Amino acid sequence: MSDIDPVNAPAADLARAIRSRALSPVDAVDAMLGRIEQLEPKLQAFTEVFREDARLAAEGADRSIRAGHAVGPLHGVPVVLKDLIDLEGRITMGGSAAHRARRAERTATVARRLIAQGMIVIGKTHTVEFAYGGWGTNQHLGTPWNPWDSQTPRTPGGSSSGTGVAVAARMAPWGIGTDTGGSVRLPSAFCGLTGLKVTVGRVSTWGIVPLSTTLDSPGPLARTVEDAALLYEAISGPDPLDPTTRGVLPDAPWPTLNRGVRGLRLARMPAIEREGVAADMLDAYDAALDLLARLGAEIVDIALPFRFSECVAMSGITNAEAYFVNGALAEDPAAQLGDAVRARILAGAEVSAQEYLGTLHRRAAMKLQYAAALEGIDALLTPTTECAAVALSEVDEAHLPSRFTRFGNLLDLCGLALPDGFTASGLPLSLQIVCRGYDEAMALRIGQAYQRATDWHLRRPPV
Repeated sequence: MSDIDPVNAPAADLARAIRSRALSPVDAVDAMLGRIEQLEPKLQAFTEVFREDARLAAEGADRSIRAGHAVGPLHGVPVVLKDLIDLEGRITMGGSAAHRARRAERTATVARRLIAQGMIVIGKTHTVEFAYGGWGTNQHLGTPWNPWDSQTPRTPGGSSSGTGVAVAARMAPWGIGTDTGGSVRLPSAFCGLTGLKVTVGRVSTWGIVPLSTTLDSPGPLARTVEDAALLYEAISGPDPLDPTTRGVLPDAPWPTLNRGVRGLRLARMPAIEREGVAADMLDAYDAALDLLARLGAEIVDIALPFRFSECVAMSGITNAEAYFVNGALAEDPAAQLGDAVRARILAGAEVSAQEYLGTLHRRAAMKLQYAAALEGIDALLTPTTECAAVALSEVDEAHLPSRFTRFGNLLDLCGLALPDGFTASGLPLSLQIVCRGYDEAMALRIGQAYQRATDWHLRRPPV
């Protein structure tokens, strides 16, 4: 047996140890289940833990691997899924108490791909109701506890709140979330993780409860760039059940992952965007840019044709599409919906066809303007959030934490969030690397160069 610590090891190390038979999948799963038993009463990351089934799957994986019948390099590695992702026969609440009895009749393509590669789903994780919120709060089902502060309940980030907490607290090596306005990157930022927002069409959304069919994209939350790349490759690719994936060719990140940043041109966000950002977040951001420059990147200044806040304000697409999906439920006063989420959904009823189509038209023009402004630039770098995780008692649901993330969804870009420092009180800070659509390999390459030169991503929460 290996001396690897299954709880704290990155997923890539777990996979290598299992593949070499130095670690049993049973030991890996048992370690995660033990960690869940220890921490879940306080952290509340999971909607359901599949203890018996996960252990049975681990025993089967162990036998297959020992017999020389591993189905792939990730066989036997545990994973968690956001509770928007259907597993046939399992409950998918989508974060809503109104759907406590919603039993899935299908298995989402993302989950099917992971299971086909031998990965072991150990549980479903909490989400903001219908994935409609960035702080990670859930009025009726409860808000997961951010593990970086053991005394004060703080925002875990949303909407993939449970996945962020589970991975940060070492209850799982990695997990799947979804991102419509920042819902992979925000929990990654607040929980000290590496999260990849993929371009729409890279990963199938079939079998995932929708929020905005125009903007939704599933993606990995992990502890390292290498892990994010592995999980991204595992779930990406065309799916005949999802028309947005047609014609999107697979693009493995491995050929360029370790090429470094020498010769790349990376853009600094405009100075005006520094307004309203916490001083420690800006200090970490500036230090990250300085490090990337020392690694050989050229840091350049650019002028953007719009403010990031304009993209946050363009919420008509999400509002209208969310109302289409859940409007009837939100209109029912007897339905058990959170007040803030109900208000967001009902706002979609006020979006006229003219406004909706006008927003789509303006979006198309903004995509062209952004592409022109970033001509010859490999990535735009920003903080992921304005500040570190705030106390739940200070959350203002009317103020969205997605100022730096929403534009990536609106403009069909991809983005990587990763730790770039900590506050004086020990809360994670985060850097965002935004690349053009379908250039996930570049975002991962830049992130890998940064993580190879830093150790922020190796720090552990005090749980």
